[in-house]
Amino acid sequence: MVVMNPTGDIAVQQRNLILVSIGLMLLIIVPVLILTVLFAWRYRRGNPDKVYDPHFDHSTTLELVIWACPLLIIIALSAVTWTSTHLLDPFRPLERIGPGRPVPANTKPLEIQVVALDWKWLFIYPDQGIATVNELALPVDVPVRFSITSTSQFNTFYAPTLAGMIYAMPGMRSELNAVLNKPGDSWGYSGNYTGRGYSDMRFQLHGMARADFDRWVSNVKGGGGALNAADYVKLEAPSEKVPVIRYAAVQPQLFDRVVNQCVAPGKPCMVDVMAHDQMRARNSLQGLGAMPPSHGSIPVEGDKPTPALEKTPAEKGSGPNVTKPATAPPPGKTKPGDQHNRNMSLLSHPLPSGAASATTL
Repeated sequence: MVVMNPTGDIAVQQRNLILVSIGLMLLIIVPVLILTVLFAWRYRRGNPDKVYDPHFDHSTTLELVIWACPLLIIIALSAVTWTSTHLLDPFRPLERIGPGRPVPANTKPLEIQVVALDWKWLFIYPDQGIATVNELALPVDVPVRFSITSTSQFNTFYAPTLAGMIYAMPGMRSELNAVLNKPGDSWGYSGNYTGRGYSDMRFQLHGMARADFDRWVSNVKGGGGALNAADYVKLEAPSEKVPVIRYAAVQPQLFDRVVNQCVAPGKPCMVDVMAHDQMRARNSLQGLGAMPPSHGSIPVEGDKPTPALEKTPAEKGSGPNVTKPATAPPPGKTKPGDQHNRNMSLLSHPLPSGAASATTL
């Protein structure tokens, strides 16, 4: 029921979208259910007043109702889906913190970096310099921008009272913009099955007033150790039912190294490997004098050629018609009406001497 009673503006809009969609579909479902019972009762076998017309085959009014009503509902659902897809885009920065409450000017969103581990959640607060495991605290009425990734498996970050599900993918960075409007405690979890510890992969979500959030940050900074690369490698190992862990400090750029999968010592980052591969490919292509494999790229030597459709007739020129036969085909069996073409005898392989064809057997 938390989906129907959320405390965040994005989740509220998504709830309203669900209700609108259900309401539009019920406009067809409810009349059909009622008419099913009505028809069964009206045309029952024991009804002396029933009318049977064996010659009935068409009604323009019924056709209009049967086709127009679903069509109008589909149009309405399409319009709602189109607008909500753009308005509720998780990558889109928030324009309001609630109905009739736009985001104040010069408001900086709270940055939170989310890492889906096996089987626990790591939350990094880069501006505050702290991190937590399986605990997420958010100030009320403050826009929050989540940067989301995963270590080894596809996961989904889902806090029902905050917003919808967002995929967490290894080697990739996803994003979610959301806001909480009421204080209170709830839960978030993974919505994608990832193995044995999936059922306990949950985190506590605390909605707090701004003063309480600042106090919570001070308490985290006052206790706990530091999260560096070596500690992260240990934390990354699969574990179940992990209690809340708090880190008073976080190694800079740790989240970027997680995304590029290079936290372990000596492991190259994906971005450096891809840059090296691109440079090596570019150098090899330059050595061959070939064009780099990129749509719309500039050749290594010379100017970019003009596409054929953009050339003038004089530039295109003309050439011999290579598709036209040089000489006319000989008459006879190549004619469309020839008997050999009709019975496909020209396709038959010649029979060995003494063998009989299927037509003579």
